[in-house]
Amino acid sequence: MNFIVIISDTLRRDHLGCYGNGWISTPHIDRFAADSLLFMNAYSGSFPTVPHRRDVLTGRFTASYAPWAPLSPDEVVLPQVLKEKDYVSMMVCDCPHILENGYGYDRGFDGFEWIRGQETDRWKTYPEAPEHPCDPRKIRTADRLSRHHRRNTAWWQYEADTFVARTMTEACRWLEKSYRRERFFLYVDTFDPHEPWDAPQWYVDMYDPGYEGEVVDYPQYAHTDFLSDTELKHVRALYAAEVTLVDRWVGRLLEKIADLGLLRDTVVVFTTDHGFLHGEHGLIGKSLISPERLHYVPLYEEINHIPLAVHFPAAAPGRKTAVVEPMDFMPTILDVAGIPQPGAVHGRSFAEVLRGGRDEHRKFAVSSPYIGGDAVPATVTCGQWAGVIWSSPKEGKSFVDRAVDGVARSHTAEEGREDLLFDLSRDPRQQRNLAPERPDVLADLRGKLISFWREVGVGEAALLRWMAP
Repeated sequence: MNFIVIISDTLRRDHLGCYGNGWISTPHIDRFAADSLLFMNAYSGSFPTVPHRRDVLTGRFTASYAPWAPLSPDEVVLPQVLKEKDYVSMMVCDCPHILENGYGYDRGFDGFEWIRGQETDRWKTYPEAPEHPCDPRKIRTADRLSRHHRRNTAWWQYEADTFVARTMTEACRWLEKSYRRERFFLYVDTFDPHEPWDAPQWYVDMYDPGYEGEVVDYPQYAHTDFLSDTELKHVRALYAAEVTLVDRWVGRLLEKIADLGLLRDTVVVFTTDHGFLHGEHGLIGKSLISPERLHYVPLYEEINHIPLAVHFPAAAPGRKTAVVEPMDFMPTILDVAGIPQPGAVHGRSFAEVLRGGRDEHRKFAVSSPYIGGDAVPATVTCGQWAGVIWSSPKEGKSFVDRAVDGVARSHTAEEGREDLLFDLSRDPRQQRNLAPERPDVLADLRGKLISFWREVGVGEAALLRWMAP
């Protein structure tokens, strides 16, 4: 069995047609989902970008022991283990954060191709001063963005120049040369539709034609009051355009996989790390950021409820209700490959779900930033209930966090934070906090969270910060 894992960064589940979206064009991903196993209860684990990749490649719940950081030299990664059965492994990646600054997430792969230029990538040094399409005060780290991303994209002329196009094209080329190998693992990682949103204009015109205002393509992570209603509408259109662009080029790769006859002996996984808020809960982004400080916000459904579609050869297409998380990917792949998993892995194989033997896996999901931060909101999702449970603030020196974009900032506790409880069956948009009314349910979710922390090796001293006040 071969394995292909495709990650599309910051792709909101509810922006795909296969999960019920009716206004964004995603026919290629929808078609793949219709022919595959579509998971209805996949949730993010360690948050955000870099910890998520660490979950995927190590099978561990990274947030329980490490922040946004380089891969540790002693951690065993998936491509290393697959070598036990002579798998050839390849990474094709335009996500800069796992490769830049010595982060080393290419370790263990036989080869890797870094598609250069996304966001913070120190690639081009010209043009000297590219302009922003809006007031720089509306842009997150405007000077840094101008020095990197805008320089890196100034040469583009065609759709084929975009990051997702170049990444998927390179993956297709690798498959054309490698599809006859006996065993291979192809890991494809595109940062799109993460901001800056830079899809060709005709994609944007699909969702907000005739717009003539400022283009806020890399907005502040903040409360949305710095944007007008028309600007916020256009922000949503920019994101939708990028989602459609991703669909078109991921579709090219999916088509190539089918054309090469690989679907009969290849597991194909399509997923993301997390979503993004576009005004829901009064916020834009996935945290609150100032030049010096970072505050995490609750990981609402728009952020932590992620898409997951898996093509498993010979499995009948359909929807799966099993609760799964990214740390489960590694043990599942090893299970299917017939390779024992390393002893330090936290994840659990859901291979039997893929084979059709059952449709149950985890009893609940935990989604969380690094728990060593100042005050951290962990989301526990169990059936109809979702609880956001904050750790207490740390005493003494504040923690320096590099989430969510690799820039070092002091992580401080959000003012006014409170534990939250939502009944997803009646309130899927999480508008009504039931914590004061149902302390019994919140206490049960807290107990599940603490048991999970113990399961993944969190020490008793750290657990005290999660106990009820």
